[in-house]
Amino acid sequence: MGNSSRLTGYWKIFVNGIMAGVFIGIAGTVYLAMPIPALGAFLFGFGLLTILCNNFKLFTGAVGYLASQGKNTPSYLFTLLLIWGGNLTGCFAVGSAIRFSRVAELSGIVQRAAGLCAVKAADSLPSLLILAFFCGILMYLAVDTFKRELPPVIRMVNVFLCVMVFIISGFEHCIANMYYFSVAGMWSWNNLALVLWMTLGNALGGMFPVIADKLRN
Repeated sequence: MGNSSRLTGYWKIFVNGIMAGVFIGIAGTVYLAMPIPALGAFLFGFGLLTILCNNFKLFTGAVGYLASQGKNTPSYLFTLLLIWGGNLTGCFAVGSAIRFSRVAELSGIVQRAAGLCAVKAADSLPSLLILAFFCGILMYLAVDTFKRELPPVIRMVNVFLCVMVFIISGFEHCIANMYYFSVAGMWSWNNLALVLWMTLGNALGGMFPVIADKLRN
């Protein structure tokens, strides 16, 4: 009975990870389709807000809490792995579907995604790690602030601002990049390795505020 309950819990985490990936994919689609970059960055925030309102599981929103798990760290690492896999599944599904839709052809989504992916693939590893690190900080702050007892307007505005800042600044979000590589049809072993590398950067950035808070107190 205990094993069955545990498996059910793992399955729910994975499914919620898929749903988060789906909405990051939808947000990525509107971002790529929008001719005005700043407006596209704003609309991307719809994805994270929807994920938070529905308690879906996004890796970049959850990984920061790894720094505060203590004895539960091994179990939480497995949870993060399930979330990451679910996010990849959702992003791949949406990216693959959009790639063969009318929207991709009319809006030039595939071409724009391919351009973004080419820039990432040509970047250096230190640069990608740095950009992913700062994105991780912003994603943790967006999620953690949303959970606080603050006026709803402040929490929602912070979500959109954090997303806009990371996109306009060119910071690297490993889950969003899963969608870009999927819709561009540019998955390769090298690009998978880059996503894993950016995952590390997002994780380090996400844990940074938690560790800094511990040191500060």
